[in-house]
Amino acid sequence: MDNQKKVLILASVASMIDQFNMSNIKLLIDMGYKVHVACNFVEGSTCSDEQIKKLQHILESLDVNYYQIDFKRNVMNIKNNIVAYKQVLNLMKQNKYEFAHCHSPIGGVIGRLVGKATKTKVIYTAHGFHFFKGASLVNWLIYYPIEKWLSRYTDVLITINKEDYERAKGFKAKRVEYVPGVGIDVDKYNIVEVDRKLKRKELNLPQDAFVVLSVGELNKNKNHEVLIRAIAKTNNTKIHYVICGQGQLKEYLHGLSKELGIENQVHLLGFRKDIAEICRVSDVFVFPSKREGLPVSLMEAMACGLPVVCSRIRGNVDLIEDGKGGYLVEPDDVERFVKKITELVDDSRLRSQLGRFNARRIETYSVNNVLLDMQKIYK
Repeated sequence: MDNQKKVLILASVASMIDQFNMSNIKLLIDMGYKVHVACNFVEGSTCSDEQIKKLQHILESLDVNYYQIDFKRNVMNIKNNIVAYKQVLNLMKQNKYEFAHCHSPIGGVIGRLVGKATKTKVIYTAHGFHFFKGASLVNWLIYYPIEKWLSRYTDVLITINKEDYERAKGFKAKRVEYVPGVGIDVDKYNIVEVDRKLKRKELNLPQDAFVVLSVGELNKNKNHEVLIRAIAKTNNTKIHYVICGQGQLKEYLHGLSKELGIENQVHLLGFRKDIAEICRVSDVFVFPSKREGLPVSLMEAMACGLPVVCSRIRGNVDLIEDGKGGYLVEPDDVERFVKKITELVDDSRLRSQLGRFNARRIETYSVNNVLLDMQKIYK
């Protein structure tokens, strides 16, 4: 329909559309909007080429227009991001959107600057400010002034954890909202059934192994190294560490596990589509990240009823109650990771208790609750 109102979903890379915005897109379509998507489909994404093609196919099936924007993820890459600014400016001028919903630091910067220039309303979701308790001084000096200044051009600033929400209330956005992440389809994880014996055999895991699982990109922030060192220090050959994810540190992590003599206990599975099934055959979920917004993989593990040992950082502390759903540990405290994992190895009753607590708690973060919040904001 020619008179159908248009909205734009803007993000730096395709993976942000795939992982964080498909439910928003479907909600907006249900609300009667014509949805456009703009991001960098060519580079910078954690999605493979095959995944990006699949995403584009899904967008086409939903009658969503999508556009290539040559974003560079580094906000300070000013020269190249001027190109992206002009591309977004042309897009907004041409389509006269009802509003734009921006994601990622650079998507938020350019989206709001173009919104100001074109008088387009802008919603910005901060998936975890780069300035937070424990962040480097450089991050505070660069990102904090940018976000605070741009907040005056923000019609709705959405934060996904309590620390960011409290800080954003001191900014100049017209409205600041707290929405608990992108939500999780709790029912989807409740109905997953898996043959434990067959699945472990498929993953080359011993039937009697104590399986410690992590999900996340293989990079410094996800901090898998600290868990590999912790597993080595347990001196327990029955503990197997499974990591689902791909990234630049794959060879380094493999080399480290070999150096520590536990290469047969560390399993780098790469990108997986069967995370729920792998959760079902695991014993504990570990998440030692140094920085998070509100981690989806942690929510998925909770929905599967796993006990958790994770870093005491923003986002994680929103989800995990220390001593009730698992344990919070300082990101680089190898010894405490060893202690808590060992405690859980030795106490199956405790594991069940913590896991049941998590399965109940995650109901608050269901996708249905989040979509109700988003619907109110979009209206």
